[in-house]
This record gives sequence, structure tokens and C-alpha cells, in this order.
Amino acid sequence: MSTLALGDFGLAKRTLSEEGLSLAVAKNGRLLFKSKSRGVSDLLAMIREIGQLAEGASLADNIVGRAAALLCVYSKITNVYGVTMSEGAIPILKANGIHCEYGTLVPKILNREKNGICPFEKAVLGIENPRDAIDKLKALKFG
Repeated sequence: MSTLALGDFGLAKRTLSEEGLSLAVAKNGRLLFKSKSRGVSDLLAMIREIGQLAEGASLADNIVGRAAALLCVYSKITNVYGVTMSEGAIPILKANGIHCEYGTLVPKILNREKNGICPFEKAVLGIENPRDAIDKLKALKFG
């Protein structure tokens, strides 16, 4: 990881924590995007708002599951930090050359009631292609 990427990764992680955000994206020493939304909606908003600018950026998110990991691959994010990360996210990130770190590793991401798998995670079960994942998640979120 380059010195600049290390700085961007630190900036994203620090901003997430200090500002009580759900998502922070940094590149070239500045914040590109931040959000307090819950769920995958903040990642979809980031893709919609900054698009290709996310390529090579560092991202810090409260929750990183398979759905978020696939969206990071789609966006060509370089570094991902999850306060909570699922075991299913790591192989996706690593297989695509994305450096990842986490605070807490969990077997899976649960829904808000904690009585089943998150609907976004359920939507991408078995999906490996990031383009297919974004189409499925957009349909679920906005459909």
C-alpha cells in the first residue's frame, strides 16, 4: 500500500469514527463521500454521486458484508475497513486485490431485528459478478 493510500485509509477510518458516520470514502488526501445512512443505500448513493472517482479510493464502513464487498469491487475501491465485517466479504475483497481490515469479524450480517440474514446479503447469495450484484441491490432498494 502506498504512503498516500495509507493516508487515505487512515483518513477514511478516522472520519468514520470521529464524525459518527456509517460510510467515509477518501482519495488523494481528501474526503470524496460521507454518509450517515444505514444499510447498502449509502454505498449505492456513493456510486451514484461519485461514480468513477471512487476508483483507487479507501473506504471505511460500519458494516461490510458480501453485498458491500461486491459494491466495493464494482467501484474499484482499493482499501476497505469494516467496523464489522462478515466472513463472506473477505474472500471477495481479497480475490479482487482489495486490502481489507476490520474491527469485528462475524459469520454473517443480520437484519435489523437480528432474527435472520440481512435482506441485501440474501439478495447477493451466490452472486459473484459485481455488475449483477449492483443490479440486484438497486432493484431491491428502489424496486
